[in-house]
Amino acid sequence: MGWIVPFYMLFRHKGYIASYRLYRHRFHKNPLKAFGYVYANHFRFGQVIVDRFAAYAGHQFHFEVEGQNLFDKLESAEESFLQLSSHIGNYELAGYSLKPRHKVLHALVFGGETETVMASRAQMFAQHGVKMVPVRRDMSHVFALNEALREGNIVSMPGDRIFGSPRSISCTFLGAVAQFPMGPFAMAEQRRIPVLSIFVMKTGVKSYKIYVRRLSGTDKQSLCQSFATELENIVKQYPTQWFNFYDFWT
Repeated sequence: MGWIVPFYMLFRHKGYIASYRLYRHRFHKNPLKAFGYVYANHFRFGQVIVDRFAAYAGHQFHFEVEGQNLFDKLESAEESFLQLSSHIGNYELAGYSLKPRHKVLHALVFGGETETVMASRAQMFAQHGVKMVPVRRDMSHVFALNEALREGNIVSMPGDRIFGSPRSISCTFLGAVAQFPMGPFAMAEQRRIPVLSIFVMKTGVKSYKIYVRRLSGTDKQSLCQSFATELENIVKQYPTQWFNFYDFWT
């Protein structure tokens, strides 16, 4: 990572500039400290990617879970619920610790990876009660998610990135207005189902801490703001593990 990170900082200017602006304008760091945070941010991103493939290979990590009772209560109930991820930490590793016993977790994932990687991920997560739902251009993934909710299962999807849809919700995040995807929150409002936010944060070489939070609110605007507030708290606690490498506020 020590040798690879400078390469990305030199030649991947869009991601570098977005990260630099984050630490300069949202965390109010001076130029030198902001540069250091950008390096640490890229370094940590490389680590979590390596950890993800290590988990595929069977490597065991230590997980500490804060809010396990919130997940267990909803997972053992009859009604379905929504589980929101974000591009911070290493959310995918939650599938190895927060294992559903009574439901199937349908996880919306990026569909642009190679068939080999997708097949390996599907096989691995199937052992833990997780079914992947790739994003499709024909929007068939939306019907698959709705069907999962009708059957009383869990739907997992990102709550911090808009997948090309113009529909968004404006929320206050890190001191400024940012756009969040309307889809997850509109789905929760329409079906009147509970919503959890899950954050999986790297705390050591072989350890992670999982934060489970129950979102407050009944309409899409209040649910979205609740998510943005929870996300902000985690970003402030783990500032080098925010992996949205673009200007989030434009």
